[in-house]
Amino acid sequence: MKIKFLGATKNVTGSKFLLQIDGKNLLVDCGLFQERELKNRNWEEFPVDIEKIDCILLSHAHLDHSGYIPKIVKDGFSGKIYCTYPTSEITKIALLDSAKLQVEDAEKKRKRHQKEGRKGPYPEIPLYDVSDAEKSFHLFEPINYNEVVEISDKIKVVFYNSGHILGSSLIKIYVNGKEIVFSGDLGREGSPLLHPPEIIESADILILESTYGDRIHEEREIAIEKLENIINETVKKGGNIVIPTFAIERAQEILYYLKKLLIEDRIPHILTFLDSPMAIEVTEVFKKYLSYIDGEAEKIIEKNISPFDFPLLHFTKTVEESKMINHIKGSTIIMAGSGMCTGGRIKHHLISNIEREESSILFVGYQAKGTLGREIIEKEEVRILGNYYKVRAKIEKIDGFSAHADKGELLKWLDGFKKFPEKLFLVHGEEETIENFAETIKKAHTDSEIIIPSYLDEYEI
Repeated sequence: MKIKFLGATKNVTGSKFLLQIDGKNLLVDCGLFQERELKNRNWEEFPVDIEKIDCILLSHAHLDHSGYIPKIVKDGFSGKIYCTYPTSEITKIALLDSAKLQVEDAEKKRKRHQKEGRKGPYPEIPLYDVSDAEKSFHLFEPINYNEVVEISDKIKVVFYNSGHILGSSLIKIYVNGKEIVFSGDLGREGSPLLHPPEIIESADILILESTYGDRIHEEREIAIEKLENIINETVKKGGNIVIPTFAIERAQEILYYLKKLLIEDRIPHILTFLDSPMAIEVTEVFKKYLSYIDGEAEKIIEKNISPFDFPLLHFTKTVEESKMINHIKGSTIIMAGSGMCTGGRIKHHLISNIEREESSILFVGYQAKGTLGREIIEKEEVRILGNYYKVRAKIEKIDGFSAHADKGELLKWLDGFKKFPEKLFLVHGEEETIENFAETIKKAHTDSEIIIPSYLDEYEI
């Protein structure tokens, strides 16, 4: 058995892991690289023979785990894509949205580069288009949690709830008496929307995400109080609250907390825009799969009340509606994608607000190194759609809404193993974070081999 690491190695995007088992090739996740310095990998020749991949095991719908699927199908993959029912529906929405952005961004960059006299092959060629995305849809094979999938006589796979986003999964592979576990992205306890990650009691080999392996999130109540204060302070100054929002799970959770604050009369009742067609569609999927929802929201749902709707909330589906937002006088809350500001409508709202001292830009999710979101947090001037802007708006960051387990939660989840893995591969984290997390694990589990793979590394397992 071999495992080859095709992404998410010492970085947090591009999750792809090839398992070669008993003559079968299983690709676990199929994500896009999203960091600026790594994006070109998406256009490079795929490092393994695509036509020999038998199936894809998809942990969840986020594009850094699913966004490369149309490209791999376009280039010859024709196997099944196994995932949960919500993941199947949300991924299709995400891929269509990604395809539209690929085409739009490529055309904008082509025109800009032509005007500037520059030539750059990768940014000007869309990775795939809407028709490519749609061609992948018939390959999806949705399954339930805890359902056994037989890949062959010797290989069985089970998906368990990972508590990260709706339908997200831990993936356990049984083969030749061995157990291989992929964590996907691990969620947290105490989510108002989702069940906590399922405990896995045994694994010989574990591939574990490490996004927040070196830090502890603030408490949710502190995060909610921060959200309240930021809104109130910004409204007093007459500015807008711009929230770069991940369309899947984060948008729905922020809507839930805004509704909570409004019910408790802790924030002013101002116009609020969910300016993301994708987030709007995903919210409808949440409403469809209410059985997957847990926590505080479950009590609201039992009263036949939507946890995601409130007065003065507007869903803006068209580009025209989106443009109109920036002509509104007075304070508004604007939620738009993408969450790391790598594309989408958020860029236009940033242009309208980033140089306004009275406005606030509020980050409620992880900002990977090399993304525009990270640059806004760290720099005094940033480049957006080809032009440079001074960062004069108030920049705020709330970690308490993260859908990723933090250091303490990861260690607590690891404590659930009755049989600790012989080998543990740490992925999906920045290099320094992973190294620190590896040292922490080694202190408690001296008999386990902790490995930090690099891009395209291959290991016998």
